[in-house]
Amino acid sequence: MSVASTDLHWSSAQEAAAHITDMWAREEGPGGAIVLFDAKDIKIEACGGLESLATGTPFSSGSVVRYASITKHIFAAMALSHGSKLTLEDRLGTHLPNLRSPMADVTVGRALDMTGGLPDVRDTLSLLGLSVYTATDAQPILEFLYSLGSVNFPAGHEISYSNTGYRLVEAALKNKGLLFDELIQESTSRPLGIALRAPERWFDPVPGLVPGYWRSKEGWQLGTAGLHLSASGSLTGSARDLAIWLQALLGNRGPGAGWLERLSAPRFLADGRATRYGLGLAWSQIGTNWLVGHGGSHAGYKNYFLLDPQRNIGIVIVSNREDTAPSSLALQVMASLLGHALPSRSISIPNGLYATDSGPFWLEMKDGVATFLGAGETLYQGEDGWSVSLSAHMPMRLRWTGNAIEGEVGHVARRFFPVQPDDCLSYAQGHWICPAYHSDFTIRGDKLEMGVGPARTSAALSPLGGKRLLMDGMDGPWTKRSSLVFDGNHIALFLNRSRVIQFERAT
Repeated sequence: MSVASTDLHWSSAQEAAAHITDMWAREEGPGGAIVLFDAKDIKIEACGGLESLATGTPFSSGSVVRYASITKHIFAAMALSHGSKLTLEDRLGTHLPNLRSPMADVTVGRALDMTGGLPDVRDTLSLLGLSVYTATDAQPILEFLYSLGSVNFPAGHEISYSNTGYRLVEAALKNKGLLFDELIQESTSRPLGIALRAPERWFDPVPGLVPGYWRSKEGWQLGTAGLHLSASGSLTGSARDLAIWLQALLGNRGPGAGWLERLSAPRFLADGRATRYGLGLAWSQIGTNWLVGHGGSHAGYKNYFLLDPQRNIGIVIVSNREDTAPSSLALQVMASLLGHALPSRSISIPNGLYATDSGPFWLEMKDGVATFLGAGETLYQGEDGWSVSLSAHMPMRLRWTGNAIEGEVGHVARRFFPVQPDDCLSYAQGHWICPAYHSDFTIRGDKLEMGVGPARTSAALSPLGGKRLLMDGMDGPWTKRSSLVFDGNHIALFLNRSRVIQFERAT
């Protein structure tokens, strides 16, 4: 049931939005758009910066961007609209018989709610040495997943973000003759008069699509990516297009009727604990206000939306610049609209590098940002001395005991200790191979070298203690920080989203 919205502070929200877009405008670089709305009307539009550095065209609410993972909740609605084809309780293997267990045993629901333990394709390929720029197609990726079969953790025992579940469910629907782009045109774009599209490749032409940018040492660069675009993040559209769809969700009408409640409904771990991540929608909190939304990140594009279902209001932020922090910005503007302050950043845990007693798990603390297995979240002051993230797909609840960090990451109890370096580097020297996927690397000194010819890369290595190393590298615009765990003549490589790749010492 909706609550009164007379206490909303639209002028404060407009000032907060304008502050963000004015910064983009002053830089005369890439930019973005912020749209605030209720279920019926667009209330505020603020835009700044450029949609193209080549043409100098200003960014507008009609500029078309890649929504990236904002796609997820829309795809989930499309998939569940065809209950005769598949249900949330179905095993993935029922619809994709080439999948191996335990991946085949993950249910559709867990594949979509981030509790399935499915290794993320992009991160897994990066551990094998494929750059973000390497072009891949849908069928070879499916065959790669069929060959893997492994999962990061038993389904239902953790929450950890992965795009793979959406890719697999899309493939299952495609096998039944249901194509995502056709579904979105028929069910949503045409009825609402908007222009959502779902290209399958980065280089497919999309009318009006603006380039994305990331900042290198040499200045702004075009963002590109080679990975086949699955329904985990393929949709394109403008800020206004997205706002119109979200208005339909809030208003419970037309193509959006019934979906907000269904997609945001509680999901549960195997032990019965509720998570705050639904089916492509995640819950967060400002004061006593519960908000639901999701972000999206592609190379050069950063986006986010938040909805307040009680007050029937929402915000969309889209941008074509890699350095945007859209979740934080969306929370700031919504906090201004609601008249609440965000919690203060927590800096109670000392900066440093920490690791569990055993296994691949490491945590770095730096000025209130906690990075776990390469994935970072800002921590805020919680109750009773706890430091907490506001992320549903990367929940953290941590505190400093005086000699260790204890708490939960991804709803799993963890205890991290300051890293005690060992002589693992001397043991790790040499050539390592992954025969199943024709991948290899060499550890020479404190560097890991991977790739061929001029594309060969070098990443720094440092000890984590306990026969473990931390690799610090780059993959295009993104950092690539993985842990290497040694067991005799084998190395297992770990990122938060991929924990299934192993190499062996070459003989």
